[in-house]
Amino acid sequence: MVETIFSEPIIRDIILPFLLVFTLVFAILDKTKLLGEGKRQINAIVSFVISIMLVGFSYPTGIIVKLVPFLVVCIVVLFVFMLIYGFISGKKEGDVLNKGLKIALGIIFGFAVIVAVLWATGAWNSVYNALVEGQYAGKIWFNILLLAIIGGAIAVVLSSGGKKKE
Repeated sequence: MVETIFSEPIIRDIILPFLLVFTLVFAILDKTKLLGEGKRQINAIVSFVISIMLVGFSYPTGIIVKLVPFLVVCIVVLFVFMLIYGFISGKKEGDVLNKGLKIALGIIFGFAVIVAVLWATGAWNSVYNALVEGQYAGKIWFNILLLAIIGGAIAVVLSSGGKKKE
């Protein structure tokens, strides 16, 4: 793994959590005007003290250091899905995709994003082995098929019901 300046313990465990908490607390105090209107200096001092107290204790700092990479990965995965979905459901004149096709493409590309995340994390081999070569592969596929049939039946009932002739 490539070592960068941001992976140094002093930056990773002290400076970055301090900056994150300071920025978040300051933004919350400034937006909510909890300490009064036009009190930016007081908001900054309170944010500074809370951030200094945070980095003084290793346990909460460790929690932040462990959670932020997970948050960033989730944001990137959500961004990729929303980007692909935006291409599918974009509104423009002469749109040839009907609503059902957009939903189907959204489901297909959502599944593709899930597979891509599993592949990128290295978990794809375990999932593939469980679904194809595992001891319970037949039961898993039967349950997936049963859930798909039930979901399809519910979708048909919900889409066809409620339309009355006048």
